[in-house]
Amino acid sequence: MERGCACAYPEPPALDTVSLTVNAPQETTLSIPGFELAARVWGPEDGRRVLALHGWLDNAGTYDGLAPLLPGCRIAALDLPGHGRSSHAPPGVLYPFVDLVAAAHGALDALGWERCTLMGHSLGAGVSAVLTGTVPERVERLVLLEGVGPLATEPSDAPQRLAGALSEEARRRGRPPTTYPSRAHVAELLKASPSKLAPASIETLLVRGLEDVEGGVRWATDRRLRYASRVRFTEPQVLAFLERIACPTLLVFAKDGFRMPEAIVRARLEAIGQLSRVEVPGRHHVHLDDPRAVAPHVAAFLEAD
Repeated sequence: MERGCACAYPEPPALDTVSLTVNAPQETTLSIPGFELAARVWGPEDGRRVLALHGWLDNAGTYDGLAPLLPGCRIAALDLPGHGRSSHAPPGVLYPFVDLVAAAHGALDALGWERCTLMGHSLGAGVSAVLTGTVPERVERLVLLEGVGPLATEPSDAPQRLAGALSEEARRRGRPPTTYPSRAHVAELLKASPSKLAPASIETLLVRGLEDVEGGVRWATDRRLRYASRVRFTEPQVLAFLERIACPTLLVFAKDGFRMPEAIVRARLEAIGQLSRVEVPGRHHVHLDDPRAVAPHVAAFLEAD
């Protein structure tokens, strides 16, 4: 099969034929080296195993709409380290991308899943793609939602990036966390943000994204996640991981979603061997804003022989 081809999978079923997972999600905690990872789990214990990873500064709630629309799946949606209800890194330690990949790998071990499907949105799609290229024997299918690998940098930019990151860390160190008067206040701030999340999606993410404190609410998400990355992969390194992906892969793009430069996207798509690609109406968080536009494509892909 040619690399980067649009591989066929069954036509998505009509939405009213997609069975709903009626069981409410369960909350669990996975212990991995350095972290306690919170997770929401849907579906039967003997269902198709799916590890689901969210985007940057989001949390496991990002799958609250999509997971119940994927019948026959045992979906474990993580709060990645520092996000949602998962534990934070110790003082002086940040969240490099490769450590998030290692955390997802640790979650597989904690779940006892030797093989599974990986599904990721945005940052989670980058983590899923790199993890699949790292241990291809452990991934049977890969679903990428609005993401085709991590952000990369030119080799010559590395010194300036590291210098800028260290300077930013020094400026922010010791600043007290911000307390907001209410959840409604935070929701209004997010409505005006560039993410353009639907109001209901904002409310969903804030359930795990905020914590009550004296005088109001604060972000449960570790603010160090907002720090600039000290180092990034180069584009040839990203392509090396993508070329090692050996399983069928589905990429779901939103029509008005996030886009890397077209030349970079084209090369990345060509690097993935068994690739199916679909575009749906919506923005970057379409899987959360409008899960019924995404679910039939994901369900058909997972059910394909």
